[in-house]
Amino acid sequence: MWRLPGARAALRGVRTAVERHSRAEAATETAAGAMERAVVRCVPSEPKLSLSFALADGSHKNMQRDQSEPLGRALNRIATNALKGHAKAAAVKKSKKNRPNASGGGACAGPGPEPAAASEPVVKLYYREEAVAEDVLNVDAWQDGAVLQIGDVKYKVERNPPAFTELQLPRYIMAGFPVCPKLGVEFGDPTGSLFRWYKETKPRTAEPESGGPSSLSRTSPSHGWTETGVDERVYTPSNADIGLRLKLHCTPGNGQRFGPSRELESVCPVEAGPGTCTFDHRHLYTKKVTDDSLIRTVSYNILADTYAQTEFSRTVLYPYCAPYALELDYRQNLIQKELTGYNADLICLQEVDRNVFTDSLVPALEAFGLEGVFRIKQHEGLATFYRKSKFSLLSQHDIAFHEALQSDPLHKELLEKLVLYPSAQERVFQRSSVLQVSVLQSTKDSSKKICVANTHLYWHPKGGYIRLIQMAVALAHIRHVSCDLYPGIPVIFCGDFNSTPSTGMYHFVINGNIPEDHEDWTSNGEEERCNMSLTHFFKLKSACGEPAYTNYVGGFHGCLDYVFIDLNALEVEQVIPLPSHEEVTTHQALPSVSHPSDHIALVCDLKWK
Repeated sequence: MWRLPGARAALRGVRTAVERHSRAEAATETAAGAMERAVVRCVPSEPKLSLSFALADGSHKNMQRDQSEPLGRALNRIATNALKGHAKAAAVKKSKKNRPNASGGGACAGPGPEPAAASEPVVKLYYREEAVAEDVLNVDAWQDGAVLQIGDVKYKVERNPPAFTELQLPRYIMAGFPVCPKLGVEFGDPTGSLFRWYKETKPRTAEPESGGPSSLSRTSPSHGWTETGVDERVYTPSNADIGLRLKLHCTPGNGQRFGPSRELESVCPVEAGPGTCTFDHRHLYTKKVTDDSLIRTVSYNILADTYAQTEFSRTVLYPYCAPYALELDYRQNLIQKELTGYNADLICLQEVDRNVFTDSLVPALEAFGLEGVFRIKQHEGLATFYRKSKFSLLSQHDIAFHEALQSDPLHKELLEKLVLYPSAQERVFQRSSVLQVSVLQSTKDSSKKICVANTHLYWHPKGGYIRLIQMAVALAHIRHVSCDLYPGIPVIFCGDFNSTPSTGMYHFVINGNIPEDHEDWTSNGEEERCNMSLTHFFKLKSACGEPAYTNYVGGFHGCLDYVFIDLNALEVEQVIPLPSHEEVTTHQALPSVSHPSDHIALVCDLKWK
């Protein structure tokens, strides 16, 4: 039988990752003579399975085979690949042997004897020490614990072990701010996986490219890595890490078994942070997660990147803000630190870019025990996160206001009033605002459910009547969910309502009615007048009161954001103080190098009655 040259020697150097499921120690042990891995991914919904293994010549093979194919065909392909690998290794060896010697004398060694042509290695698959018949289909043949033999090299088959489908570190990393890797795990979960963080022993230096001008430089290789002592999913660099790159060694797991480990290095070194941020003092009130009787709730317009990164924003809206502080990579660090530091149970966000939700918010908040849902508007949308240890998601009931108003019988009476004013109706139908409604159930008491609503109403200063219509649609829909679908469950309604306490929208929410002669029905002039009286049956209160402002930009400041609560079922235990006026205006206005948005988060602890 043909044998792979040097296979036994290669096997003696194999490193077998044996990650102990312990936060205290995650060791990689070297086991002489241990079998290598042959990883099989086989999912019923897909027609092909994948097979991944390393040959003795060092090459790595990734094969895709039909699940319905007989095993014999797959083994023949493996044998062919192994033979090609052997031939390639032999050619490299011959080339090195015939290369001129280092003395430069030009003398070449005479050609050695041609190696004997190799025959295909014997390739077999064993399960429970018996050879698997070649007519068995791939889907049944490649079982977990089977042994693949290629020549005299054996591989332990691991079918569907935990594996990372995505692994990414943030591009911009700052001292004092949590680094939350973006993870995708198949056949496992992040909580069952193992993590270990490293940092460079000293900074890399930029060295001139050889033969080129000194202005061209390359980054020198790392001088080595040292353990940080952190084996959690999230790492917060200190000032001592500034200038150093980070490395994450992680092993996917599911609590019972582990998959192949991977390592990831940060692209850029750790940068210095901005110093004290507007939310640092607020975090002193939110150091711990609340007990089960409380619901810490956050509502926050985080300023969509699609709006922050325009020429108009840089030169007209926020000319006082340093350009780098408007960049998404910078602001995401601040947003992640601010939100995770609140230790919230519910977080309702507005102006959330889709990629910010998936690439930044989900990884960061998931690492701190929260799960989220997203509702797109046009260029951005709404996100609601909830603490998994306290709540589970029962159902979602999101709507677009203009669609619901036109098609849902719930709003038939309101629509009949609006059609009397064609100009106003047209403007209302043009707006893309949406309402996100999530019904949550307590994980501790299944009888406790809650309706969490989140919205961002139309923004224009002259759009008061549009916001009234949108709020009427919202409250009717929330009533349907909280009374008809889930009778009697309490409501928390968060959002950026783009309405100060003096407006008709706020009056409508708090008082339960709005008269047809309110001035907001003519907020955009007589042409778009749409006088009507509206009522709702909720008894709502602004949990955080009426702050002087929740939005502070160069040309405006005012209270636009609220957490409305159902007074029949909930009460306010604590409101986390807003930043002081001095903190808000340190850099003139918001956003700034120390605050990532033009809005301020509302944070309060609510209590079941």
